[in-house]
Amino acid sequence: MRPFRTAASRQTPVAVPRRPARPEGTQARWYGPLSVGVDLAGAALPVAAAIAEVREPRPVHLVSAAALAWPLIRAAARRYTSAAWGDGGGLGAVLKDWLLLVGALATLRVLCGLDNVPADTFTVLIPALVLTAACHTVIHRHLLAARRDGRALRHVVLVGESPSIDAVVEQLAQRTDHEYVVVACCPVGEDAVLSGVPVYVRLPRAEPDGAEPDAAPVLRAVDAVGADLVFVVPGPHLSGRRLRRLSWAVHDRGCPIVVLPGIVEVARRRMRLTSASGLTLLHIAPPISRGAPAVLKAAVDRVGALVLIVLLAPLLLALALAVRFTSPGPAFYRQIRVGRDNTPFPMWKFRTMVVDADRMKEQLAAANEHDGHMFKMRRDPRVTPLGRFLRRYSLDELPQLFNVLLGHMSLVGPRPPVPEEVVQYDPVEMRRLRVKPGLTGLWQVSGRSDLSWHETVSLDLRYVDNWSPALDVHVMARTVRAVLSGQGAY
Repeated sequence: MRPFRTAASRQTPVAVPRRPARPEGTQARWYGPLSVGVDLAGAALPVAAAIAEVREPRPVHLVSAAALAWPLIRAAARRYTSAAWGDGGGLGAVLKDWLLLVGALATLRVLCGLDNVPADTFTVLIPALVLTAACHTVIHRHLLAARRDGRALRHVVLVGESPSIDAVVEQLAQRTDHEYVVVACCPVGEDAVLSGVPVYVRLPRAEPDGAEPDAAPVLRAVDAVGADLVFVVPGPHLSGRRLRRLSWAVHDRGCPIVVLPGIVEVARRRMRLTSASGLTLLHIAPPISRGAPAVLKAAVDRVGALVLIVLLAPLLLALALAVRFTSPGPAFYRQIRVGRDNTPFPMWKFRTMVVDADRMKEQLAAANEHDGHMFKMRRDPRVTPLGRFLRRYSLDELPQLFNVLLGHMSLVGPRPPVPEEVVQYDPVEMRRLRVKPGLTGLWQVSGRSDLSWHETVSLDLRYVDNWSPALDVHVMARTVRAVLSGQGAY
């Protein structure tokens, strides 16, 4: 990054050469060729093998159509971009594209005069779905690792009032799975910027006169720090008219501009842009809480819990006997937890601590290693040797399947809190109790006890506000890896 200019130079108008357009993302060069190559091979090779076996007419045409249609569908949906590769929920997008491919090829067969559409012809397209999903996962993980290492990032100049700048910087700093890093800011007014981001130039509170009143200093900041794009946070002193004039100048320079509406943790599928009388309207749909999806979730919870209990019955019996005979006390531990709408319920687990563990908790309060309302210790002296093993691989949680079967819990949801935690909740934290707690959830698959309290609450609220059946499938798929790794389980 080039050094900042002096204060004197910031006040002196200078001629800045036209800034060339920057690429839309910074990522490894092999992402695109690998993704397109996998898509071509994944569609062409299985189709060619199937056509050779069944001796269909016009084999070259069908293979070519399958090979070209798949990447074309993906490209039309903008799947070969850094934004798509950075999206961890790519499986749903891949499945949607695959269904379009099947429909397109079925239509093509009819147009070519091939009346019958044998199921075998499209069954062989499943490898395209699997290979593309696997390729997306590889690129996604590599991209996230690069971002955590400070690579594959886009430099941002942030424009807005000082409190808004601090809030945006704090929100971006909470996670490392995005591509943005704020390298300079242009605050409106003289208020101090507390986030530590370098202030390149201050804009006046009142909109000044002139053709490009805010554009010249903002563009100087963009050039000075080598920024890729400009973030703008509207406010009382940064009106729509002022923002419009700034966007004209920034876009004329070839630099993208992003407007932050101020809402957080809202899934893209809940948002819809429209316009009316020249106004841009952002519609936000309410969270899914009733209807067919909610009924489906309840049915999957009960049926899934029953099936798992039957399949895991030998393991449950073996673990119960192991707990019973390796330390004094019962095999199961019963504890009151708080469920949906602040309703208490008895939750069962395999006992992992000594019998009088609850009475010892007050003595260990000073050793709490968690920054929130939860009590967590990496080396809790109350945990038995077998209990450490059960906790590491989440085997102690298996009896909660009976809570799911009884309707107290869900297979996926927020972590079930204890009553002494809930009495300390503020109104924001209380929103975690709008849904049933889960046997697994975003907290469990994202680091568990290694997460801060703020991260824990943010993950739970993200689930509450943005739940969908696809999100549950995504969490359950990640649960297997999280359990095997044992990360954050103690």
